[in-house]
Amino acid sequence: MKTIRKSAVAGMFYPAIKNKLEQDINEMLTLAQNDESFENVLGIVAPHAGYIYSGLTAAYAYNTIKDKDYRSVVIISPSHREYFPGISVYDGDAYNTPLGDVPINKEMSKKICDDTNFIFEGLNGHRAEHAVEVQIPFLQSLLSNFYIVPVVMGDQSIIYVEELAEKLAQVIDEKTLLVASSDLSHFYSKKKAKQLDSIIEKHIANFDYEILLQDLENHKCEACGGGAIATLMKTADMLNIKKSKVLSYTDSSDVTGDSSEVVGYLSAVIYN
Repeated sequence: MKTIRKSAVAGMFYPAIKNKLEQDINEMLTLAQNDESFENVLGIVAPHAGYIYSGLTAAYAYNTIKDKDYRSVVIISPSHREYFPGISVYDGDAYNTPLGDVPINKEMSKKICDDTNFIFEGLNGHRAEHAVEVQIPFLQSLLSNFYIVPVVMGDQSIIYVEELAEKLAQVIDEKTLLVASSDLSHFYSKKKAKQLDSIIEKHIANFDYEILLQDLENHKCEACGGGAIATLMKTADMLNIKKSKVLSYTDSSDVTGDSSEVVGYLSAVIYN
């Protein structure tokens, strides 16, 4: 009997009805047109709030993989609901959304977890985590016949970023996409949020993940998935892929109209 991780936030973060979900994603992808096309995309950074707030920003990142052929997608997420030391790769058979089940690449999952001190297969961080789940309907709308490797970082300290990046660089191939799931600063004024988030924008645009990690650790900027972003960039660097572009930046006040306490969202692409 297969172990399927049922959707936990359908009806809250995105529509639970298949047709409505498809319609919403198609509309966002249509609106989010990039200035240029990107041929060899290794990875993207996409936010993970409710689609009404950050879906359009995410769509800019997802449009970079349109008409491309990926066999596996590694989704790297922070853990919002439980702390645990290390990095958890889902040990079940599939993740479910209203658009259907997406199977787990068990062979790749096992390779990522082999001969490592900090990465393991398990349920930790996967039971109710939204940051992995909200990425999957976008992938289902753009790709076919693909597998996922859901990865939740219980701790995003530098030592864990380095370990995960080294394993990914060893294991992934040219048919693998990496998705770093992250929002930016939370609950500052719009002006303060932009000030903090512009630091992350700059480090991504300059492809400087080492300074990004330092600034996150020293609280000069904030991103709930900062370790995921740095992991994506370090993996790319190890594979000699060093181009990056920030595609869109927004915050929640663009939807709510409330500038007193906002959440920042960014999308970016890492390519060659």
